[in-house]
Amino acid sequence: MAEQLDTSPYDALLLLSFGGPEGPDDVVPFLENVTRGRGIPTERLKEVGQHYFLFGGVSPINGQNRALLDALREDFAEHGLDLPVYWGNRNWAPYLTDTLREMAADGRRRVAVLATSAYASYSGCRQYRENLAEALATLTAEGIDVPRVDKLRHYFNHPGFLRPMIEGVLASLADLPEDVRAGAHIAFTTHSIPVAAADTSGPVEAHGEGGAYVAQHLDVARLIADAVREETGAEHPWRLVYQSRSGAPHIPWLEPDICDHLEELHGQGVPAVVMAPIGFVSDHMEVLYDLDTEATAKAAELGLPVRRSATVGADPRFAAAVRDLVVERAAAERGREVTRCALGALGPGHDLCPVGCCPARAPKPAAAGADSVYA
Repeated sequence: MAEQLDTSPYDALLLLSFGGPEGPDDVVPFLENVTRGRGIPTERLKEVGQHYFLFGGVSPINGQNRALLDALREDFAEHGLDLPVYWGNRNWAPYLTDTLREMAADGRRRVAVLATSAYASYSGCRQYRENLAEALATLTAEGIDVPRVDKLRHYFNHPGFLRPMIEGVLASLADLPEDVRAGAHIAFTTHSIPVAAADTSGPVEAHGEGGAYVAQHLDVARLIADAVREETGAEHPWRLVYQSRSGAPHIPWLEPDICDHLEELHGQGVPAVVMAPIGFVSDHMEVLYDLDTEATAKAAELGLPVRRSATVGADPRFAAAVRDLVVERAAAERGREVTRCALGALGPGHDLCPVGCCPARAPKPAAAGADSVYA
């Protein structure tokens, strides 16, 4: 057992996330960070920021990350893992560069990185690797001896990520009025991204229509729908749909949008819908606004009963899955035989992102991959 739970060579875990404002005065500076380099006027950012102002200017994502940090630390302690957990963000405090500076000062030399994105895509994987490289370059320029960072594999099909979502859908179905429950459809939702980015997501061999991004979400949707059928005895039709589109209207993004899908289902006489946000780790702003506010309002306008199922958040089973991922990767780094836990048709993801995986339009140096600028 001691060997199984050995996390060497890692001496720390870094939770790497998006970040979000924690008060009204933070909203525009946060959006400036998110959109840096795009030349978006401040007035436009204030318009976009109305979603945050509806919630007091506070994004829930930072609080949810704190809850996940607590869950990870508790799980690690219960299983005898003396592995400190740090937290750094792409777009708001605590900033990634500052966290890596703290880790270097604490003497951390080999860091496992958990990104709060379960799937392959540029913004959900490659961009985080670019963020790591940029932060490490900044610290190197300061004369700091930086640690090596290794990003943990995608966990979309790990049972500890799937089971909480399955139970969330079951609970949402049970919460629907009895007279519409049996005929309810499931709308599995995720963040829309440009079609071009989807088609080139994942390793080169996965590129094509939808790429790894769509394939991974479809695999998760099938797994959840199958589990729901097995546990209820009822077949609930489902579809993968999208939300939170942004960007120029002339650029094709993944469709259909959740609100358009609700209209279509209502037109078909579907009696109820469960919206299941499988593309999101926690109930951050895009879940609270795009689903709980906008899509729920659309459903009310249509007279269509809807429920929104829970995300994974800080569920103890997810914390246990992260422990499993760290121990698994550590064993592989020590040259041990590893049994990787994954459900569905796609199997476990790669430890090391290969060259050409989730490319950007304007490539930047990246860490934690086969093309890493930091070995």
